[in-house]
Amino acid sequence: MTFASVADRNNIEAQMPWADQDIAKTLLGQLGRTAAAFPDRPAISYQLLSGPKDKAETVTWSQLKDRTVQAANLFRNLGVGPTDTVAYILPNCNETVYALLGGMVAGIVNPINPLLEPEQIAAILRETGAKVVVTLKPFPKTDVAQKVAEACRHAPQVQTVLEIDLNRYLTPPKSWLVPLLRPKIDGTRHADVICFNKALKAQPTQLAFDDPDKDRVAAYFHTGGTTGMPKVAQHLYSGMLYNGWLGHKLLFTEEDNIICPLPLFHVFAVHVILMSAICSGAHVVFPTPAGYRGEGVFDNFWKLCERWKISFVITVPTAVSALMQRKVDADISTVKVAFSGSAPMPLELFKRFEQTCGVTICEGYGLTEATCLVSVNPPEGVKKVGSIGIPFPYTHVKIVQQSPDGPRECAPDEVGEICVASPGVYAGSTYTEEDKNHELFHEGIYLRTGDLGRIDEDGYLWITGRAKDLIIRGGHNIDPAEIEEALLAHPAVCFAGAIGQPDAHAGELPCAFVELVDGAEVTEAELMDHARRHIHERAACPKHLAILSELPKTAVGKVFKPELRKQAITRVYNGALEEAGLEARVTEVIDDRKRGLVAQVTANGADKAQIAACLGAFTRPWEPAGT
Repeated sequence: MTFASVADRNNIEAQMPWADQDIAKTLLGQLGRTAAAFPDRPAISYQLLSGPKDKAETVTWSQLKDRTVQAANLFRNLGVGPTDTVAYILPNCNETVYALLGGMVAGIVNPINPLLEPEQIAAILRETGAKVVVTLKPFPKTDVAQKVAEACRHAPQVQTVLEIDLNRYLTPPKSWLVPLLRPKIDGTRHADVICFNKALKAQPTQLAFDDPDKDRVAAYFHTGGTTGMPKVAQHLYSGMLYNGWLGHKLLFTEEDNIICPLPLFHVFAVHVILMSAICSGAHVVFPTPAGYRGEGVFDNFWKLCERWKISFVITVPTAVSALMQRKVDADISTVKVAFSGSAPMPLELFKRFEQTCGVTICEGYGLTEATCLVSVNPPEGVKKVGSIGIPFPYTHVKIVQQSPDGPRECAPDEVGEICVASPGVYAGSTYTEEDKNHELFHEGIYLRTGDLGRIDEDGYLWITGRAKDLIIRGGHNIDPAEIEEALLAHPAVCFAGAIGQPDAHAGELPCAFVELVDGAEVTEAELMDHARRHIHERAACPKHLAILSELPKTAVGKVFKPELRKQAITRVYNGALEEAGLEARVTEVIDDRKRGLVAQVTANGADKAQIAACLGAFTRPWEPAGT
């Protein structure tokens, strides 16, 4: 059915209530339907290396169902019941999909970002009570196995570690070298260590236990990215399959090929893409363990699209920026649409991609707490660049402001907090930690996202800021408190404020401002050295640090971050204009009711089109001064 407007969305909803849709109750139930309908069609493909002719492994829908059942049987034999947790800390590979799906069938699966530090991984393992961990066997050029071994030492409830050896994806002579170069893990582990593939093959392809036809929590996904101890969100079968139903209903068929270089610990890859494939029969291609971060992926990307006859590209703004530095050197006539999420797309980058590739980009919005999907710029309808589109069928969004008389719903174009109710929202029980669910819901069912936004008169949703203050660097969430606490540990620092400064590639980069103790002396370089030593995640280290005579503060003495953001926008934009050889300068940054912070630019004789080309690379808007 067409999904091109709010009217189309409403028509879909009017056909029947969500509860009456013919949706399988469980993951295995839906996978069984698709495997029966398309047993010999490709389900997933994976290549360890990025070359367009490198070895690849394709698994059919029938085979994927069998591997899922075998993995579920294996986990159940290892003591995993319906309320027990299987965690995996893995890069992308076919076995990651088996662990993901099998973990959902046997119990509750818990994907964990392998880029996290051991103490963060251990904290998540303890929070979810993981009994079984699936990870890599030590492999050259990655420290995943070493980090997981350290994490498991601090998670005593882990009973079994299942190892996956990526060497099987290589061909000689490279496969001969891996055993010689394989790093060793020091120390001992309290958990049993077993070969995943060997144990998998020993299991039957018929499910050895009952799979009750009812909804339940089947996944734990941690929020955030690179700093702090992430919160853990609970995902129901119904929410995951809702995401899959949307993909099938509105977009994908069994004829489609989707390239997804995003990690399988993230909801975008798992729920938006893989669940959509499971519901539609579409074929998903995962290139390299690290996806877009993999060696040669950007250089070979268009050739990979040609090899696999890709119809849909899944991407994020940082990846689009990198792709625009390469020529389109292959036949990509099969590509219909590129879907972008995780962060806003700068207007100039959006235009350049469409002009260069002849492919339309559709921006969307989702969040881990809502089992992902909320809205999208409709592929067949009007795309308002900068907006996050129209809420999906059965997803209802309210813009809410807190007032002295309690919360109230905003009028069109009035900014407030984005609140979402949908089949993906586990109302009342979003987080595993019960205390974190307090005051998380509006009217008991609308998830308070912490994002500020508005709905325009056409029903399109716009994000204007973040109530949470998070810094989003290339889609990764960074808690500014981590940066501030590290700087405040320096004896010369009295106050610290961390924000995200605009960046043409990553969207935002961490930036810090400090006020010194009276009489203290320290240089900005010394404080940067201090920050690097005390902030253990490189991604969170400030890219700019400034000492101010006094930080702007509220009436109650808190650091007033909007003023810091204005300073950062002015500095970054003026730096970009100067580098481009333009005399134009930001003379003021205003707080617009609809658009948030907007840079006012005085041209000083510079051409408006050149200014637009320069500042269009950033997501924060600008306009000529005096507009």
